[in-house]
Amino acid sequence: MRVFKVTDPEFKRYGRVIDNVDFTGLVEALKKTPCPGDVVYEPSVEALEALPVMEELSRIVYGEMPIQIGYCNGHNVMLNALEYHRDSEINVAATDAVLMLGLLADVEADHTYDTSRVEAFLVPAGTAVEVYATTLHYAPCQADECGFQVAIVLPRGTNYPLKGMHAGTAEAQCGDGVSNEDAMLTAVNKWLIGHAEGGLDEGSFLGLKGRNLCLAKD
Repeated sequence: MRVFKVTDPEFKRYGRVIDNVDFTGLVEALKKTPCPGDVVYEPSVEALEALPVMEELSRIVYGEMPIQIGYCNGHNVMLNALEYHRDSEINVAATDAVLMLGLLADVEADHTYDTSRVEAFLVPAGTAVEVYATTLHYAPCQADECGFQVAIVLPRGTNYPLKGMHAGTAEAQCGDGVSNEDAMLTAVNKWLIGHAEGGLDEGSFLGLKGRNLCLAKD
């Protein structure tokens, strides 16, 4: 699988490199967070949100929206799933990391998606990127055996447990896909399309078609 850089022209339809915010303190603090053998995600971390970059990101990047800063760390080389939000997500890499990305516009009417459309991009250590709301993404992948540490910035409340009732996939099935996008909602502001080999929770919508891409082999 070819890995582009986020500075390559191919990245422009998925996001942009953020160059008007100082992420030095966030990167240094992120290096102190755990990097397990699997993948861990924390949507909101008090120590990261206490940094000056919290206010700067809210004001400059999100137009004064309330935000949260957490992290996704660990070891991973698989695609497993793709998700999207109604807002951009900021990824700040403390280590080199690779993002596997797709376009929401390429999702079929039944909400299935062909993984052959996915492209991979290297985010160098110290780099921050905005991943647009129209971009499909999931957990980062490691660029080497040391794993990855990536800060995740999102509007406040994203990825927390749902409070209301939503359509279950069993009720919304349409062939191999679903007829109702609400069946894909797995957390606040998180719509998920999983792969059958991705090891997701029972009941997750498994709409990714094709190979479960592996960075180490493809």
